[in-house]
Amino acid sequence: MKEVTLKIPDKKLGFFMELIKQLGFEVSEEVEIPEEHKAIVRERIKTAKAEDMVPWKEARKQFTFKGKS
Repeated sequence: MKEVTLKIPDKKLGFFMELIKQLGFEVSEEVEIPEEHKAIVRERIKTAKAEDMVPWKEARKQFTFKGKS
């Protein structure tokens, strides 16, 4: 199987993705994360304190989720 990398203009991405879906092709979107962002996350992990953490069940209550249309 071959892999192809394409650059699609933002305004045409929706159309292109629907076309690919209709044709039955497998789609894999890779997100490139800048090294400086990774460094920030690594630093936050190193300096995290257990007493500042909130269990997911409690944190989730603080979010407002929209229902499906």
